[in-house]
Amino acid sequence: MSEELIPDEDLAAAVERLSDPDRFREAEQLVSRVAPGLPAVLATALGSGGWFGESHQSESLKAATIPDEEQRLAAVRALLNEETQMGMMVGVAVGWALNEELGKAGRETGGPANESEES
Repeated sequence: MSEELIPDEDLAAAVERLSDPDRFREAEQLVSRVAPGLPAVLATALGSGGWFGESHQSESLKAATIPDEEQRLAAVRALLNEETQMGMMVGVAVGWALNEELGKAGRETGGPANESEES
């Protein structure tokens, strides 16, 4: 990741722009072009972070075997929520790193590093 800090206002504005369906559609199209390789990268990142190790197996088993149905459902939902959030955070980190790599490739070939540098 770049050493420069991105101001909070810039981050908030960028996230806001992603709520525009057309802009998000462009991002989805880009991701779909590289998607065949991304699940392996995501699985590796989650695995190296311990999310699919013994603790994950233990917590899954613990949640699934709670005798009380309501408590079991609550525990499974909480585990799924936590896993979804972590998957999203790791996915964003992978996307950020991919953007950095594309920027490096653009600088090495003399081409634009990303859309913002083209304008």
